[in-house]
Amino acid sequence: MISRYLFAVIAILAVLVVACSSPPPDSTPDSRYADAHDAAPLKPVSADDVADATPRPDPILAVGNKSPYTVNGVIYEILEDYHNYRERGIASWYGAKFNGHATSNGEIYDLYQASAAHKTLPIPSYARVTNLDNGKSVVVRVNDRGPFHSERLIDLSYGAAVKLGYMEKGTAPVEVEVLNIAGVDDRRDATSGNYRYLQLGAFGSEGSARRLQGELQSLLSAPVFISQVDSGGSMLYRVRVGPVADNDELLVVQRQLQDGGYDAGQPLP
Repeated sequence: MISRYLFAVIAILAVLVVACSSPPPDSTPDSRYADAHDAAPLKPVSADDVADATPRPDPILAVGNKSPYTVNGVIYEILEDYHNYRERGIASWYGAKFNGHATSNGEIYDLYQASAAHKTLPIPSYARVTNLDNGKSVVVRVNDRGPFHSERLIDLSYGAAVKLGYMEKGTAPVEVEVLNIAGVDDRRDATSGNYRYLQLGAFGSEGSARRLQGELQSLLSAPVFISQVDSGGSMLYRVRVGPVADNDELLVVQRQLQDGGYDAGQPLP
């Protein structure tokens, strides 16, 4: 009983200092932005419960990467050359108010997964974030925009903040280092805004790709197929779902995947 009370007090204090992302660039605010404050979830987790994001060579598409874009009168430009990016600054976190909503590239935000919002890194990309106060680190998938506060560098998911040990405090000094991944297809010049496919993984082993294909096909009504690509002399086997009729159907498939315990995948045109 006492521990629950203490957690409730900590969560309330964290809400007072946690950074909430501003509305996405060039979009109309929806119900999640009507709340004045963000919050921790009712079901807390420990650092051991939060797994690092698994880096994979997902393509970088136009969606979520409009550049330049303007928020609150400030102009931001997405980095063209983001390799070897390393920067220090303040990290905040965002949680329950955004849980279950689409991120800037259409993925569904899961506050328990290790993800992040960044103002200028391409979406998606992967970065190692290290808490400079305690040395703890986490690998996150950058799939959202924010935090739109001049003094803050990155917004981590609730789970990632727990893993770094600063959820209760709300913010922490961190170092953000991009992970360079071979085989990433940069297609930011694509103009299509309609999603037709989801990518669920990319493997060096065809057997691993076939196993995931079989698992997903038994779960989904949409077709699951494997796309091969030559990545610097080695073959990658990409597991993809689709085509789907429109973005609404794509969101349905993403929720089916999450209900089945799978990642929501990377939307593709």
